[in-house]
Amino acid sequence: MGTFENTFKSLKTAQAALALQDRKAKDLALGKAAAAIEAAQEDILAANARDVEKARADGIKEALVDRLVLNPKRIKDICDGISQVTRLEDPVGRIKAGWRTSIGLAIEQTTVPLGVVAIIYESRPNVTADAFSLAYKAGCAILLRGSSAALESNRALVKAIKNGLKEGGIPGAIELADTGSRDEVDEILSARGWIDAVFPRGGADLIRRVVNNAKVPVIETGEGNCHIYVEPSADIENALDIIANAKLQRPGVCNAVETILVHRDIAGPLMPALARRLAGKAELRCDWESLACIGLLPEGLIIQDAVEEDWFTEFLDNILAVKIVNSLDEAVTHINTYSTNHSEAILTNDLRSAEEFCRRVDSACVYVNASTRFTDGGIFGFGAEMGISNQKLHARGPMGLEALTTIKYCITGSGHIRE
Repeated sequence: MGTFENTFKSLKTAQAALALQDRKAKDLALGKAAAAIEAAQEDILAANARDVEKARADGIKEALVDRLVLNPKRIKDICDGISQVTRLEDPVGRIKAGWRTSIGLAIEQTTVPLGVVAIIYESRPNVTADAFSLAYKAGCAILLRGSSAALESNRALVKAIKNGLKEGGIPGAIELADTGSRDEVDEILSARGWIDAVFPRGGADLIRRVVNNAKVPVIETGEGNCHIYVEPSADIENALDIIANAKLQRPGVCNAVETILVHRDIAGPLMPALARRLAGKAELRCDWESLACIGLLPEGLIIQDAVEEDWFTEFLDNILAVKIVNSLDEAVTHINTYSTNHSEAILTNDLRSAEEFCRRVDSACVYVNASTRFTDGGIFGFGAEMGISNQKLHARGPMGLEALTTIKYCITGSGHIRE
């Protein structure tokens, strides 16, 4: 079978045991894991510092280094996320529907764990803990394959989690692929009969590789070419705050905004104010009309002419594309043409415009007068997320516990036979 033969077998065995655990046992184990991460904070931060030093030496841009960095606050956030997952209802064993057929068969549709899952992800060590906690609560064993950029951090985190599970849980329910070899990915993607589903989480190249090569089912997360449309009735100060937050707070994440669409009737007052707000903080890629609306360029503002490729691009950097549109219809058409169907927003005080935008935009998350940065499993109350799905089958949007379950039909008869 390959390098992971024993790993696959142990994950399968662990998952069978975990599937029988009740909520109390699973929550106890998660609590032990969170406590172990907190206790190992110094070791985890030291390992992370080595990853960060190497990333900077390799010339990785700072917006992406930020995704890799751990600090005491982020460690606390990781532990808080696990605690939030423990407070959620157990997703396993719920009766979703029940009915009796005309011949007296009683049918119940119940939730069961998805099984053994794998997640292949890039340099965000918080994903290690998030994916583990969701999988464990949902009764799934998980194989983690992070990027080589976060290898030391992931090793330290998984070591701490396993130590916690030794005190109360099933340590074999989590494993880390940690050789750093690209062959690991190919073996995981070929593990039919061992891996029930794989979640790719990262950039377009990673997701494309997984989708194109997988022989096991893929639950796809997507890149985030996100948009904000500013309608004529929008409050300009609120719009500036929302745009700045959506672009600048963490530009290297998938829910950061990449393109602003500005209605012509508000472009005159909005564009100069937006240019002043972003000067020295973000580069603008403007169409000719939005550039003309800025007028006198503020000091420190970097502007380039927008090209067709910019409308398709997830910059993951302090770069913002800007386009003037004539109508809500034009804005929706642009979004549905260029978007990756992740997160889009309209800034407006017109209820009809908001309703039409929400109805017509074909994305997983659509906002009215709010930053796209809120597309997040923790914010949505899921405790954490496996990723954000842009696809439409099985799961869409931030994927929490529900995405790690499937259904089983339990049918009860009284000696029924089919004629």
